[in-house]
Parts: sequence; C-alpha cells; structure tokens
Amino acid sequence: MKNDLQSASEPLTILALDTCTESCSVGLSFEEKVFAEQADAPREHSQRLLPMVQQVLESAGIGLNKVDLIAYGRGPGSFTGIRICTSMTQGLALGQDLPVIGISTLAAMAQLAIDKAGAKEVIAAIDARMGEIYWGHYKNLDGLATLVGEEHVSAPEVLLNSGLICAELHACGTGFDAYGELVGSMSLIEAAKFPTAEAMLALANRDAKLGLATDVEQLSPVYLRDTVTWKKLPGRE
Repeated sequence: MKNDLQSASEPLTILALDTCTESCSVGLSFEEKVFAEQADAPREHSQRLLPMVQQVLESAGIGLNKVDLIAYGRGPGSFTGIRICTSMTQGLALGQDLPVIGISTLAAMAQLAIDKAGAKEVIAAIDARMGEIYWGHYKNLDGLATLVGEEHVSAPEVLLNSGLICAELHACGTGFDAYGELVGSMSLIEAAKFPTAEAMLALANRDAKLGLATDVEQLSPVYLRDTVTWKKLPGRE
C-alpha cells in the first residue's frame, strides 16, 4: 500500500477531513484540481462533515472509490473534535479499504500562512485552555510547512521566553487571540487562524510520497495533553 502511493506516477486523489478546532472542513484534490468546503460550526461537526464530503465528491464528479488516500486532522485541538475526525475517517476508510495519513492541525495552519502570506517561518498556536497553548515552529521548505523540533503544549510564557519571537516570523492561530502579548514583533495572519482540510492536501501528498501513510487500524490521533487532565474538568473539550 505504501509503495503504491510512493511510486504512483499520476497525482494522488486525496480526501482530507478536519474537525479538530472550531472550523469544520473537507478538501479534495483530484486531477490537480482542489474542491473544498468549510464552516465555522463548533457544535455541529458531526452533522456537517459527511454532507461536506458528499459535496466535494459530487463537485469533482467522482465517488469515494476513486480516492487514493484519506488525510485527517490528527490534532492537537479539541478532544471531541479529534475524536469526530478520527471516527469519521475510520468509517470512510474501512468501507473502501483506503490508506490514511494524519496531518497536524498546527502544520495545516502554518501551511495556510505560507499559502496566504508567503511566510518563510511561522509559529502556529492553538488556545489549549487551562492556561496553556499548543504550538509549533515551522519553516517554509519548497512551499510546504516543515516542523522545526517538536510540537508543544505549554504555558504561554514558554513560547514568550523561547527566543523565537522576532519580526522575521509570522504568527497564526487562536493562541495569539487568547494571549495577545505573544505576537510581539511577528506578523499575525488572521487568514490562518484555523486549520483547513484544503491546506492539508499538499502536506498529505508530500507525506504519502515519504511513505507515511498507514492502514486505518494504525490511525493515530495526537492530543499532546494527557487525557487524565481533561477528566478532572467536566464539560471541557
């Protein structure tokens, strides 16, 4: 399966799904064209996602059986949102025996900053609540967001004191809404506030060529924060 994707001479047909933040989105790359649907509906992801999948497939004039790979938002983000995304991916992939690939929500936001603003370096940050943020540092390598180091969940002060914040970098995400002091001299890209499935498509294509796709049984959400912490806070997601 991995070798088939890596050696494919034709462009991959990739379906991407993301519900890990307030935004719910679906993207499809087919014959070098992109079809996308997006909605800001944080309480309606489970109701909206499948109709959006159907819409992009209909717009492309294909069925799910023509898809080579499903990319899914693997997190970090809302625990509930990550679970919705992974469960929907499982259902769709199992029905067609499709490989899957997880894409970081932070990387998708950084990719949007690259696509929308031509960013060379990006700090993407999501408000993780409880006085913390999820964040990552990305560089633009050949037009694609590439992680520098690791993704983090930390107090905002860790990023503030990291020495990364400078005028050469761009910033994006709800972490900077919640903690405005983090922006500093960086340029804030509002158009990359949330990840989108459309932005995941190019990252999924790159990672598939690197052999990172898996069978659906190996689907791996990334929470960063230990779920035990959340069990102490009913109603949080």
